[in-house]
Amino acid sequence: MPRPRFLDPTQRGLSQLGQEILPVLYRHRLLTAGQLTQLLRPTATSTRYIRRQLEVLHGRGLADASVRRTSRAGELLWYTTALGCEVVESGGELAPRAYRMTQDAAASQLQEHTLAVNDMGLAFVQHARRLGDECGPLDWDPEVAHRLRDGDSRLGDEAFLVPDSVLRYIHTTTGDGGQQQRMLLTFFCEIDRATMSIARLAAKLHAYARYARYIPQPALGRGRPKAGGYRREAWRARYPSFPRILLVLDGASDAQLAKRTHDLRALAAADARLQPAASDLNAGVTTLEQLCHHGPFAPIVTPVLGDGETTDVLLRPSDAAASAA
Repeated sequence: MPRPRFLDPTQRGLSQLGQEILPVLYRHRLLTAGQLTQLLRPTATSTRYIRRQLEVLHGRGLADASVRRTSRAGELLWYTTALGCEVVESGGELAPRAYRMTQDAAASQLQEHTLAVNDMGLAFVQHARRLGDECGPLDWDPEVAHRLRDGDSRLGDEAFLVPDSVLRYIHTTTGDGGQQQRMLLTFFCEIDRATMSIARLAAKLHAYARYARYIPQPALGRGRPKAGGYRREAWRARYPSFPRILLVLDGASDAQLAKRTHDLRALAAADARLQPAASDLNAGVTTLEQLCHHGPFAPIVTPVLGDGETTDVLLRPSDAAASAA
């Protein structure tokens, strides 16, 4: 007998909070009860209520958990089951994703990387609340593929750019005349937990440089225009301006992360292939600790290209103005 499909979460007897938790788990793959509490109930003094709702979701087969590998206390990391994914997708509020978390993936060595990506997003959400800006629990999307090369999609990394996450943030400023201006800031975010070589980080910058200038060409064939039919970069169909690139470092001491920042800047400065892209890339590097503690609009970001004076995530005020929402 086929398993019934539940098209509406309320048919499963879920509370309002339970219905909020499910799409957040679906979007962000793996979350702790603490992260969910900060995202969805930031005024709560404990994780008890969130954990109770997670147990309800688990009892209904919509969510499951894996033990965090680095936790001596057996902290649980939560994710949506296949049935939970079906419920979210049938609701039509989130775009379906091909990737689904499995028990094996949830228990893998990627745990800490996934949690760090979500800590980065959480930092933006928390500081948006403090500043009166807009960035919510669903405003970052992990591993969104962007084609940067024509031809066979089986080329993998050679054909696609896949940031760790794409984050959207609406920042409100007050002009000289007292009028408020809203700026849509989009970020390609990369998390490095000191597990990636500096050369690989620099290679990611090359991928972003290629995407900034990539103009797709129509396939040759009967009834199709010949090459040269397109004149606009691919990113313009998805973003109002080319997203800022934010490299967030974690997983080592402050001194080690500072050295990695210095080495990345030195390698980028010596790379003749990156210099022509300097005007296209608004790229900066910071640490997860600084981002969480000070927020994105403190002078915590070091430009990867150009001078090394720290600034905030806007990096270039003129570019930010071009992203007015």
